[in-house]
Amino acid sequence: MWAGADEKKLRQDVDRCLKERHGEENQGLLYAAHIAVAGAGGMGSHAAVALARAGVGHIHLIDFDRVDLSNLHRQQYFMRHVGMMKVEALKSILLEINPFLEISISECRVTEENCGELLGDADIVIEAFDDPNAKAMLVNELLERFPEKKVIACSGMAGYSDANKITTRKITENFYICGDGRAGVETEGTLFASRVSVCAGHAANKAIQLILDQK
Repeated sequence: MWAGADEKKLRQDVDRCLKERHGEENQGLLYAAHIAVAGAGGMGSHAAVALARAGVGHIHLIDFDRVDLSNLHRQQYFMRHVGMMKVEALKSILLEINPFLEISISECRVTEENCGELLGDADIVIEAFDDPNAKAMLVNELLERFPEKKVIACSGMAGYSDANKITTRKITENFYICGDGRAGVETEGTLFASRVSVCAGHAANKAIQLILDQK
């Protein structure tokens, strides 16, 4: 990836580029942030890539699944990743974007029992599950156990209708939902990377906004 490069100089160059684009104070806040992405499928993989490009310093990826050929039409993976654990594959992609970020992974399913251990250290949690029951469980557990933690859930990105219908809504003080509120009812069963990535962009952008609003 950067064989032969001077690591110290490369780190300095990456840092300089991010600070030039985002401002030194903003980038300092992004470096210090800890974000967990629960689910590394379409939503989670797109959101994680956006966070890595922003220079979020600590990203925790959680998923129990492997990359399948059927994932490639809407998720951030490539043919070379088929058969790999999604968190391993996604970590490798994020480190190609910025090798100086701290990317941790957990190859497991999030449950009521391990939720606190997995997500207790995160400032912000992006919920990116496919299963509605898993979504509800995670959000309920987080809001009950960690009411101060910021939670961004994603729901309603299927189909190919107007992407402008996807919004970010504040539900409670620390809970947000990104999506169209309809889950692609008009075009049930279809999933396209374009619309999924719009929703993921909303989630990543809200996380960045929450980090920078600390100023």
